Amino acid sequence: MREALGIAVLVVLLVVVLLAMRAGWRSRAARSATLVPALPPVPAPDALGAVRLGPVEATYVSTTVAGDWLDRVVAHDLGARSAASVTVHDAGVLLTRAGARDLFVPAAALRDAHLAPGIAGKVAGGEGVVVLRWEVVGARGARLGGDAPGATVLDSGLRPRRSADRQALVSAVRALVAAGAAAGGVAGVDGAA
Repeated sequence: MREALGIAVLVVLLVVVLLAMRAGWRSRAARSATLVPALPPVPAPDALGAVRLGPVEATYVSTTVAGDWLDRVVAHDLGARSAASVTVHDAGVLLTRAGARDLFVPAAALRDAHLAPGIAGKVAGGEGVVVLRWEVVGARGARLGGDAPGATVLDSGLRPRRSADRQALVSAVRALVAAGAAAGGVAGVDGAA
């Protein structure tokens, strides 16, 4: 009888913990949906421009609020770890993800790229994660980043399969940011996380 009661208490406790975890995830999703109301649409293939690099095989790890590598953004599948193919185009960076919505970061929204030891969901040690820093672009194309109130700057982490692709990806994104800055876009930020 005591054993049955002990098992019942453990089962109830487990259910309570699982429900609390689910409520926490939903709360995080609602909170991050206010930070990222919508993702930039993925343009048609002919609107992407020339390929600067890629495709690079990688694991999309997660997206966090910039500078806080543990504050995961889960809205719009941004918290879903997945296999990805990363291609840097003249128009921006396209992440084609398996089992999750594709992510396109327009060149005008990119702020920087750098190497980091980790991001929410993956600690690789050394400089094993490529972090793309970008800002949310509003639904009408208005930039929400920079010095604007309510700016949302995000860090998206990628773990390329081949270590040689890490620096190549960082260099290609930085070249895209520099080209945008030269054309009158947003200047990139320092690579520090």
